[in-house]
Amino acid sequence: MPVSTEQKRANFRKLHESGCFVLPNPWDAGSARILEGMGFKALASTSSGFAWSTGHRDNSVSCDEVVAHLKALCEATDLPVNADFEAGFADDPSGVAANVARGVETGVAGLSIEDSTGDASAPLYEMTLAVERMRAARSAIDARGGGVMLVGRCEGFLVGQPDIKATIARLTAYAEAGADCLYAPGIKTKEHIAAVVKELAPKPINVLWTNPDLTVAGLADLGVRRISVGGALARTAWGAFIKAARELADTGSFAGMAQAIPNGEMNALFAKR
Repeated sequence: MPVSTEQKRANFRKLHESGCFVLPNPWDAGSARILEGMGFKALASTSSGFAWSTGHRDNSVSCDEVVAHLKALCEATDLPVNADFEAGFADDPSGVAANVARGVETGVAGLSIEDSTGDASAPLYEMTLAVERMRAARSAIDARGGGVMLVGRCEGFLVGQPDIKATIARLTAYAEAGADCLYAPGIKTKEHIAAVVKELAPKPINVLWTNPDLTVAGLADLGVRRISVGGALARTAWGAFIKAARELADTGSFAGMAQAIPNGEMNALFAKR
């Protein structure tokens, strides 16, 4: 019997109470189901992975498309799904609130709001507005029962503003505005990660894996509560596809498909649900 949305949300909150867990990022229903079968405890959508699967660049799909995608992911798995909801698909707090309400209705267990504007001349929302946007997202979630975890994201390290003190200040403000979990994608040194964990305690911290020298055990030792990989799994899949297709186009060789999973094995993976 499928797990209810309420139970998924309760399970997700429980995961944040102690320890460290990996939150891999599927880009469609098939990859979500495969990850579930591997024993992961929760999943997170990836804006980049989804965009690429539709033939678009990251941050160029509509709220309507993302809402439909999130609903499909949630229906495909019994695991809790955390939504990469980008910047809420609106600049103003009221617009963010309206879109977050739509996101909650998809069945997600968590939803992140970032402070990136998409404008290279002013890549982050001004602090006051960024906090108002986070507070609006919190209110929208609470109006629907409050079961969805709100993740506050500071994108400074991804937009050319790698200031750890400023990042911590923003994350602190987002926590005060109602974020349940904090996330600063792009931080990668042990020192920066440890500083974020310390300054935001006891709030759980999400880290995007970008440093090959750090393992799950190493991040757990730093106090990280959850680890995501963003579009890395999607890029890995696309990398194998492009390599094999390029070899076929350039040389006429089928050697690049030698590592393909057998048809029967793929069918068996999807017959288990």
